Amino acid sequence: MQKIRFAFLFLLCGFSFISHAQFVVTGTVLDSTTREPLTPASVFCQNTTLGTVTNKQGEFSISLKSGGYDLIFSYTGYQTQTVRVTENNKLEILLIKEDKSLGEVVLKNSYEVTDGWEKYGDFFTKNFIGSTPNAAQCVLTNPEVLKFFFYKKTNRLKVLATEALQISNKALGYNLRYQLDSFVYYYNTNINSYRGYCLYTEMEGEDSLKTVWAARRAKTYDGSKLHFMRSYYDSILLDDGWIIDMLDEKNDKKFNKVQDVYDSSYYNVIFNTVDSLGADSVVHTVVTGSGEVEIYYPRKISVTYIKRSPEKEYLSIMKLPKNTPYQISYIDIKDWIAITQNGYYYNQKDWVNQGYWSWKNIADLLPYDYVPD
Repeated sequence: MQKIRFAFLFLLCGFSFISHAQFVVTGTVLDSTTREPLTPASVFCQNTTLGTVTNKQGEFSISLKSGGYDLIFSYTGYQTQTVRVTENNKLEILLIKEDKSLGEVVLKNSYEVTDGWEKYGDFFTKNFIGSTPNAAQCVLTNPEVLKFFFYKKTNRLKVLATEALQISNKALGYNLRYQLDSFVYYYNTNINSYRGYCLYTEMEGEDSLKTVWAARRAKTYDGSKLHFMRSYYDSILLDDGWIIDMLDEKNDKKFNKVQDVYDSSYYNVIFNTVDSLGADSVVHTVVTGSGEVEIYYPRKISVTYIKRSPEKEYLSIMKLPKNTPYQISYIDIKDWIAITQNGYYYNQKDWVNQGYWSWKNIADLLPYDYVPD
């Protein structure tokens, strides 16, 4: 028993050590047919401030803190490619040219709304950027790149973009370059979904303004989904003020508190390890890279954050009592999701928000490399 406890402590020590480590991803970006280097191709981590471009030889190098990232590769006239990275890697990225004729067909589609921005611009902004206090200080500076399509038969609105959206978030002090894959709003269910790739850039400003931004970022982080993921990863959910309830198996209107959120039915720890032969001719198992935790709940859960009450704007939109004490979100998890140290999780399509977190959109997202003071 003592040996088992010692081995477990050794793993934890290794896990703690790697939490402060970094890793480097290098490689080349080439044309998939000619294998000519593409330069300057954009290389950045999805939803972070971390990015670079390729040199004349199509080479790149990017240093990342421990965690997980979707590394995005893009070049004008080529299809964007995504690679998930969690440790040192040397990549060869072969980008494929876009079929321009297909794009022209889409843009000439009879479902396109010619005065789309005038008709749907405000609606799109509220459902994509948001309607929160932070969203009130966000500006989409190039709305002319948006194309709006309405499908009457299915009663849905689809929005595409011919170029990356440029969004100025003056509330949090970020400029966003968002490559919108698509935005879809389903009027029959009042549910929307959007996909894309975002690179954050810090705004310039006086020290006094940076202090304001820091305070707003900290407030935005408090109770966010990013905060929740990191709390789960660090095994401090209760200390950080989170409570999870799960829908009763026999009563679809009753939620029961999950007494042990680290029960193996819902939670697993995954260590990345490698075996190596030491000088003593003994095989040693070493913890490498960043570990992950997996979570899954078989039924809908409610996630309550007890350290902050919802904003009055949210209560008004949802027609909730003004004295509602806590922020509550409802989640459907379709399959096991993995959480990395920086709060990045995958597969994100398996996580569906309702309630408070569904009110938070682009204006209230923080980059994965954000760390509160």
